[in-house]
Amino acid sequence: MKVIVVVPTFNEAGNLAAMAEVLLALPIPGLSLLVVDDESPDGTGRLADELAAASAGRMAVLHRQGPRGLGLAYLDGFRLALESGADAVVQMDADFSHSPADVPRLVEKLAEYDVAVGSRYVSGGHIDDQWGLSRFALSRSANAYARTILSLKTRDATAGFKCWRRSALEAIGLGRIRSNGYIFMVEMAYVSEKLGLRVVEVPIYFADRRVGLSKMNLRVKLEAAVGVLGVWRRHHRLHPLG
Repeated sequence: MKVIVVVPTFNEAGNLAAMAEVLLALPIPGLSLLVVDDESPDGTGRLADELAAASAGRMAVLHRQGPRGLGLAYLDGFRLALESGADAVVQMDADFSHSPADVPRLVEKLAEYDVAVGSRYVSGGHIDDQWGLSRFALSRSANAYARTILSLKTRDATAGFKCWRRSALEAIGLGRIRSNGYIFMVEMAYVSEKLGLRVVEVPIYFADRRVGLSKMNLRVKLEAAVGVLGVWRRHHRLHPLG
């Protein structure tokens, strides 16, 4: 199985080398890394190129230009991963909030499921205590809002740590996904359920980032809350695949 891990970056020079080293050392035959950089002013893109050159072909870099954003970066990364022949695509953060050690657990689930979600909000899942009460409450409330409006079964609707079968991404049709930012996660979760894809949540420990500043704030969360209604309008008429 060819597994490509897609990691979007914006100012992650302090994390990228360590993340690449750990990912490429995972005991998964055929695993490679695709870094999708949004013109990071801190030199992340240049560092990614250096690491790729020394990776014996196991790491590639996509330098995005034009509109920035997490959703757009993932969509471009997914497309390139599929064009590169990926059988499975993992999406995850570059800052070690998502543990590379959990990647094999997610990949293994594709033997029975179409999508494996690294979930903070199922039994056994946990969030770093360093988050603080206000950040935790904001995350939980945004997640609960999205689940309620969209009637989602997935408990961690805003999860950004997932493993997709190639066939799942092809069934979703990346051209139908319009969200950018963190609402991208919700839109992908909603379309997956509306199409009847087999989704499983795998409990994870969500750590605070090791280096740098979080890009999540109240404005981002509010934008995501507003975007939920747009996700419903675009996709509520979808039916399970026949």
